Amino acid sequence: MPNIKIFSGSSHPDLSQKIADRLGLELGKVVTKKFSNQETCVEIGESVRGEDVYIVQSGCGEINDNLMELLIMINACKIASASRVTAVIPCFPYARQDKKDKGFFDIPVDNLYAEPAVLKWIKENIPEWKNCIIVSPDAGGAKRVTSIADRLNVDFALIHKERKKANEVDRMVLVGDVTDRVAILVDDMADTCGTICHAADKLISAGATKVYAILTHGIFSGPAISRINNACFEAVVVTNTIPQEEKMKHCPKIQVIDISMILAEAIRRTHNGESVSYLFSHVPL
Repeated sequence: MPNIKIFSGSSHPDLSQKIADRLGLELGKVVTKKFSNQETCVEIGESVRGEDVYIVQSGCGEINDNLMELLIMINACKIASASRVTAVIPCFPYARQDKKDKGFFDIPVDNLYAEPAVLKWIKENIPEWKNCIIVSPDAGGAKRVTSIADRLNVDFALIHKERKKANEVDRMVLVGDVTDRVAILVDDMADTCGTICHAADKLISAGATKVYAILTHGIFSGPAISRINNACFEAVVVTNTIPQEEKMKHCPKIQVIDISMILAEAIRRTHNGESVSYLFSHVPL
């Protein structure tokens, strides 16, 4: 691809490499270091003049450092006369605190969805998927589960939480019948995993035969790994928007869906001025 450069921030070099490999490109040369006062310094090691630049940086690990590094990289490319700079952010940081999506952008934003990859995983890895039920662990995710249930032509259920204090789950009420079915919990992210582990217990006690969890972003902080290990999941499936290798060593239930081809195809389509909406319903080959 002429006139395109892909650079990786330091948050997720493995995913950046997969994206570059998919596009048949080399990752651009970039050196990131810290001054002794902990300020981030980025040096772009090649010319980007007139190029269409993509910078891959996920909101994980040292989130604030990585966000700052991304801003400095964007700035460095702009100063060096790149014709266009696009940030590719697999897991968008600070999104939990602002529910008004896109509210603070005055530039074009394309939201990408893991749903097509999730549907593919379900069909390929859950033999009884035609008799499954898709479950949202809270009322807020109802739209997400109804969409997946429609596409699979199966039923859905949701768990209604009554909370007394933030981060403390109280009573859970299951709405829907999961008896003798494989239950698939679907959510956008899992952090400490309290909610989904409670939800799994609730589903088993309500008669589900097996429980899977499919979560777009696996943050897995604090007690998450021990909670998953002790819970009754067949598998906890996440995408690789956040690196999972270390977590998988301590938790054999975690499985990963690779979404590098979705990001690579989004980059290719954006570069060529094609529509990205095709990716909302298809997994690129």
